[in-house]
Amino acid sequence: MLCLVTWLSACGGGSDAPAPTLSVSITAPAAANQVFTLNTPIAVSARVTVDGASAPDGTAVSFSTSAGSFAPASAVTRAGTASTTLTGSTAGKQTLTATSALSGSSSATTHTVFLRPSPGPLEVLVPAYFYPSAAGSDWDRLTASALAHPGLKITAILNPANGIFSSTEPRYLRAAQDFVGAGGRLLGYVYTRYGTGTRSLSDVKANVDRYLDLYGRGLISGIFLDEMAADVTSLAFYREIYNHIKSRDASLRVMGNPGTVPAEAYAGVADAIVTFEGSGADYARYDPRQTASWLYTRANSTQAMLVHNAMTCQAMQGAVAAAATPLANAGLVYATDRVFDYPTRTGNPWATLPSYWTHLLTTVIAVNQGQALPACP
Repeated sequence: MLCLVTWLSACGGGSDAPAPTLSVSITAPAAANQVFTLNTPIAVSARVTVDGASAPDGTAVSFSTSAGSFAPASAVTRAGTASTTLTGSTAGKQTLTATSALSGSSSATTHTVFLRPSPGPLEVLVPAYFYPSAAGSDWDRLTASALAHPGLKITAILNPANGIFSSTEPRYLRAAQDFVGAGGRLLGYVYTRYGTGTRSLSDVKANVDRYLDLYGRGLISGIFLDEMAADVTSLAFYREIYNHIKSRDASLRVMGNPGTVPAEAYAGVADAIVTFEGSGADYARYDPRQTASWLYTRANSTQAMLVHNAMTCQAMQGAVAAAATPLANAGLVYATDRVFDYPTRTGNPWATLPSYWTHLLTTVIAVNQGQALPACP
């Protein structure tokens, strides 16, 4: 017996043998695909290795999350991988944990996912900064489109005289009446100069009131606050404007346009926010996961994108399809082939409807219905 004990010790068979190196990594969902829809089953897999090789079949892996449930909560490996299904219960950033133990060694790892609320259908948001000059104008096209597509929400931003006026302009009034009569919705344009004081609260409130008093609540569904600040230093300015609009009618829609993702507190002073205004190429890189994960706690109907320099129908379709993804989580969309030149700060991308206007509408309808995108000319 003494010889046997001595031999085991010499061969590493005693209690001093090192514990195996156990490693756990979550391999699915992939890091590039981290955003999902709330209450939708998500396949989760964890890879377990022992000293670099696949763990024995049957190695237990426990799964947990900061909000939601796994089924099963404990799974066993096969060929080194254990699989389960996550159903998240809370929108926003969530942490997944996978833990395993074997032969006195244990390992755990975490993985981040983002869950958004169930999305609503896309809505078209049109910066209609053009004059209803004559029959056949872009305002007439807007009205015809609203009539032709009653199942599609089309909201246009009415902008007479840059939002500063003391009486109704007859052509704008007629265009507004026709568009709303066809089923469209109108937001009154008011610019705010980023809350710097260049435009006073009294000026902004007066502009709001003139839309409601002159064009009327029957035509005006809400107010579009352009040049909205993005940092919290101007928050009180916008809170007072928001409260003023809601005091006129609590059902008025307040939409703010910082053109970028603002501080989270701005969600409390606007019903919807334009979180992106820029070129189609830049929108292809839009990714709020690391710097603005709070957007995933918000419905897509509270987030808008306005894309210009999308020079082809295919580029427009790419932007609309991207907006509808969980990553972008946008519910109000617009794209145009009109150009704004950043180096020279010239060009008005909102001066007319895009050349592919009808294809923009049918593309949004196809996305809403889960159908193949229409062919571009």
